[in-house]
This record gives sequence, structure tokens and C-alpha cells, in this order.
Amino acid sequence: MPDQYPPSQNPFDLQRGFPSWLGAIVGVIAGTVYGLAGFFLLKMSLGPRMGQVIFILFPLLVGATIAMVTPRGISSAALLSVTISLLICLGSLIAMHAEGILCAVLAFPLIFIPLVIGVAIGTVLRNMIRPFESVKTNCLILLIAPVLLFGGHRLEVKAFPQARTQTITSTIHLAAAPEEVWANIQSLDKLAGRKPLLMHIGLPIPQKCVLQGTSVGSKRICYFDQGSIEESVLEWDPPQRMRLAIDRTNMPGRHWLEFDGAEYDLKGDATGTTLTRVTTIRSNLQPAWYWARFESWGVQSEHEYLFSDLVSRFPSSQPR
Repeated sequence: MPDQYPPSQNPFDLQRGFPSWLGAIVGVIAGTVYGLAGFFLLKMSLGPRMGQVIFILFPLLVGATIAMVTPRGISSAALLSVTISLLICLGSLIAMHAEGILCAVLAFPLIFIPLVIGVAIGTVLRNMIRPFESVKTNCLILLIAPVLLFGGHRLEVKAFPQARTQTITSTIHLAAAPEEVWANIQSLDKLAGRKPLLMHIGLPIPQKCVLQGTSVGSKRICYFDQGSIEESVLEWDPPQRMRLAIDRTNMPGRHWLEFDGAEYDLKGDATGTTLTRVTTIRSNLQPAWYWARFESWGVQSEHEYLFSDLVSRFPSSQPR
């Protein structure tokens, strides 16, 4: 039976490259499968740590893989494939509660740029080594990826053996006596502040805090729209200072970020009370130059929401 397509018109001629439409479909499938499988395999190996391997090296390899199955040259098909496959991967992680919406939004540009660079590298390599012309070459390509990933992981663990610690401090002056402010922060029946930008795209929104006891060792639970945080009182000095340890964080997609402690310091003066809110976090995310600013922004947004609620209770108050 004669071939359905002449050699020059066969859409499945891998050595010449797929046509754009077919290359885009295959690229999306390859990128999605490679992306999700690689994410969970790396998670099993890395634990809560998520660094340059998963955000930079892994996308480079996925982008290069996509380039291998799309037409030669950096085409719209390859770029479309990496964009769609990344959106599918992030959307799937959100649906499975493996990551939160805000995490996915912030991770998108960090992952997308290495993906595009990977497409460019893969295109160059494809033209140089012609992978589909040799079974040995295909096997070598398949073996290189896991070696690079897990080898990079070992180097990263040595370079960053411990989680990063960061302390975020916010201050506001409230037109109320310290005793009044204390009564409104130790336990909160309802929080209804002005939502900062990040709370509109997935940052957990505080709803209330319940204090069980009024001494060192007492338990305090703060409820959010996406979960809760359990705390223990380490210092209790009303109406001047309350220090808390974070015992447990029950929120989706927060395995990479740990809340270590929280403090409330109150100082009275002739016009009211200066309230200082301090939160200490430990982060397993790298690179720090990218994630640290977003982590700080997120915690400051939580502080801002609390302060906004307090301002509504004590008019004429001012943030500092």
C-alpha cells in the first residue's frame, strides 16, 4: 500500500519537524506531562524546598524538550506550547490544592522566562544533534535531564542548607489608650479591614482570632478564608506586649513558607498608643532576590489589613 503522504508532506516526519499546529499540540502535551511529573518527583526529593532547580533549571529542560517536538526555529508554535503547558500545570496544582492562586501568579514570570530560554536552547541543539535520527541520541537526551535535575538538587542543598529567616515590622499610631487597643488585638470576633491588592489575587484574608486563656501557654487560633494558624502565647504582659509562637499553619500551598512567631508591642503616649506588629517567617524558596520581596509584601499586607480594621474602630489613627 503506497504511503498516504509523500516524504516532503508527511506531517509526522520528525526529522523535518512537525507542522505548527501539530507541533503546538504535541508541545503542550509534552510540556504538561513533563512539568507535572517533574514537579511531584522533585517535591518528593526536595521536601518543602523550592529553589533554582525547580524554578530555573527544570523550566529550561522543559522548554528544551518542547523545542524538540515543535518545528525548527523559535516559532509561535513553541512559544504557544510553553505558555499553554505552564498555565495548565499551574492551574492543575491550584485545583489539587498543591499550590495557592497567589503562589501560581507570582511564580509564572519566574518560570516562563527560563522556559522561553529553554526553547531557544532546544531549537539550537535540535539543529546541531538531530535527535530523532539516532536511538542512542534519544536515550542520551532522556538520561541527561534527570541527572541535571537531581545533581542540581544536591548542589542546591549544600548551598542553602537552612530555610531563610525574615522579620517584617509594621507600626501604627492609634487614637486610643493601650488598654483599649489591647482588648482589640488579643482576641478578635471579626476583622473587616480594607483589602490590600494581594488579597484580591489569593492572599489569605484574616477573619477572626480566638484566644483561649489569658496567660503564658494560652492558645490562640486565627481563622482565614483559606484555613487557620494555631499559636501559643510565649509572653503575656498586658497592655504592653504579647509574643506568640506559631504552632501550625493550615493553609493550601504553604508548605514552602513557615510562620515562626508574632509580636505585638504597645507604647502609650499623650495622644494614644503606638502599636508595633512583628512577624517572623522562614522561607524555603530560592532565589531570595525574587521571593523575599514578595514574602515581605504579603506579610505587610496582612499587617495592613489588621491596622485598617483597628483604624475603623479608633478614628484619627495614623500608620507609621
